[in-house]
Amino acid sequence: MREQERPGPSAGAFRLTPIAAGIRQNPSLPPASVANPLSRGHISADCVTEGLMTTYLEFEKPLAEIEGKAEELRAMARANPGMDVEKEAAALDKKAAQMLTDLYKDLTPWRKCQVARHPDRPHCRDYIDALFTEYTPLAGDRNFADDHAVMGGLARFDDRPVMVIGHEKGHDTASRITHNFGMARPEGYRKAIRLMDMADRFNLPVITLVDTPGAYPGKGAEERGQAEAIARSTEQCLKLGVPLISVIIGEGGSGGAVAFATANRIAMLEHSVYSVISPEGCASILWKDAEKMREAAEALRLTAQDLKKLGVIDRIIPEPKGGAQRDRLATITAVGHEIGKMLDELSGKKRAGLISDRRKKFIEMGSKGLAA
Repeated sequence: MREQERPGPSAGAFRLTPIAAGIRQNPSLPPASVANPLSRGHISADCVTEGLMTTYLEFEKPLAEIEGKAEELRAMARANPGMDVEKEAAALDKKAAQMLTDLYKDLTPWRKCQVARHPDRPHCRDYIDALFTEYTPLAGDRNFADDHAVMGGLARFDDRPVMVIGHEKGHDTASRITHNFGMARPEGYRKAIRLMDMADRFNLPVITLVDTPGAYPGKGAEERGQAEAIARSTEQCLKLGVPLISVIIGEGGSGGAVAFATANRIAMLEHSVYSVISPEGCASILWKDAEKMREAAEALRLTAQDLKKLGVIDRIIPEPKGGAQRDRLATITAVGHEIGKMLDELSGKKRAGLISDRRKKFIEMGSKGLAA
């Protein structure tokens, strides 16, 4: 269903479905309602979907082998009811759990890039469906077209009216093409400017969800003023007289991310990344070799942990063991709680104070941490 046509949930319902919350990797499975994690403080067991195929990253191949063997044993037991393999499968599960802990205990910057790009991480639409009620999508820049890489509209967060804007990558081949893999064109940034201006006029807090490899670098986008649109969006962020909260939920790439994340409060998921350029792009420019992306990732200081030390972001949101893709509802719930805290911190602040604090925050970047 296209963005303009997608109905929002009814007021006060605040119900989730496994499809709406994006917790499953197989969208063809039937939905089952679950309790809202924010309003009730827990996640219903109904949300757990078993038997789904897991997408493994390159460095997770040893884990894939162990979990695959455990599933093979259980499949054999299901085919032969008299066979008892639970002890052997449980031992493999224990070994897999320890390996998962070890793999994610100290991820390198490049591996964090891989995790941030994982196709099964929750995306912008999943957060909107799960955390916001009465979502009314607003489309178009009133000038050229509607950019499906950027979605946004009026909504309620914990019964507070807000404007929510974010990059949407899509969840399968068709939707990724529709949303241009989260790479916005000029009309996407101009749509965001229009929505931020509306929020400012109606005194609504703005929440942005950033997940983009960067702005789209195509010929048509450049002809329509890509750089100018990004700059205007960044300027609009700085001018807002209402609270502006940004969460990096996956990739925060280049000016395409900054145009949404010039905010009063910036949070990053534990394994998300935020950088002026991708490691591959950096390696191609510096060493003329994209295969040196590991070295580039180290040099770019793009992890949430490094950026917190540098004062670029304000807080890190922990992810479940194994990354957001392993427990999508838990991740969405954690993000929701942090958004609520940040809104509470900024509520009651006057317009001049919000603008002044935001400008001061960005002027002072580079004065602490590794860059000092």
